[in-house]
Amino acid sequence: MNALKQVLGVDVAQKELVVTLGRLLEDLSIELYAYKVFSNSEKGFSSLLTWTKKLTDSDKEVRFVMEATGVYHQKFAYFLDAHGCALSIILPNKISNYIRTLEVKTVTDKSCSEAIARFGLERKLDCWKRPEKTYKSLQQLTRERDQVVLERSMVKNQLHAESQEAEPHERSLERLKERIKFLSSQEKEIKKDLDQIIKQNAELQKEVEIISSIPGVGELTAAIILGETNGFELIRNKKQLTSYAGFDVKEKQSGTSVKSKPRISKKGNRSLRKAMFLPSMSAVKWDENFKNMYLRIVSKQGIKMKALIAVQRKLLELAYTLFKTKTSYDKSYESKKAEQKNSMSAQKA
Repeated sequence: MNALKQVLGVDVAQKELVVTLGRLLEDLSIELYAYKVFSNSEKGFSSLLTWTKKLTDSDKEVRFVMEATGVYHQKFAYFLDAHGCALSIILPNKISNYIRTLEVKTVTDKSCSEAIARFGLERKLDCWKRPEKTYKSLQQLTRERDQVVLERSMVKNQLHAESQEAEPHERSLERLKERIKFLSSQEKEIKKDLDQIIKQNAELQKEVEIISSIPGVGELTAAIILGETNGFELIRNKKQLTSYAGFDVKEKQSGTSVKSKPRISKKGNRSLRKAMFLPSMSAVKWDENFKNMYLRIVSKQGIKMKALIAVQRKLLELAYTLFKTKTSYDKSYESKKAEQKNSMSAQKA
């Protein structure tokens, strides 16, 4: 029986790649027929590709499917892209949710690779594209800055605790102050690198200006958004974007006995969610549209953080809309929209 589709499911670890080959047959049944472990290295990649070619139909495309596991999958993804292979990279929460639907009692590397192969055979997946070098650089630099700022905050807390002791050690205090100074200088260097990348690319500079026109959103936040989404490369709609960032709402309800409070999933890009926190506070303070939105939700729900998260989601969706339409933020847009709606309602009446 001929195969309609061929998929290699890859479970990625730091040192190894656990793979399962599967195919979708003409009667729509799924067959998982080969399993092996390769090292997560250049040599392992070449061996895996050779092994796959031997066991698959050369007349039909083989789709490689893996989940995004930190940075450990990136070298293999770049290798496959360089060799012209069809590749799809899936968010870990999608795979974990899919595994729950299967009759898998024990989760191992092998069972994960089998589940990933099944997922790829059952679904129509988008092809992964290598991030543009510019956006990749933005992501690397903004994440480095985030680590530097976090480390500096920890050292400042350490300095405060040390200075409050009855008899603080002077040399320890000096070293802590020197470390803070060093980390601050590193942050300045990173910002200079970011500015240089943005100024050297006219199109990127325009994109940053458009996103920065949103209240509370500065150049740094715009750079984080573009870097973490690869210029919204694989984002098709707002719903997909909120899910990618982990702003999608999850709720569990069954009958009358089981009902949990709605909350965001947080199963997405943490860096993207973190970047929207301060802009949301600034937007609520200085922009009437977001302030009204915040107050409306607080008055209805009574939870300030819930309202703030809604503003964060709105800001991110707005950044996506402005990026796609190539237009800057119009503060009067919401009022114009409301007037138009009222006018239409009056005409109908």
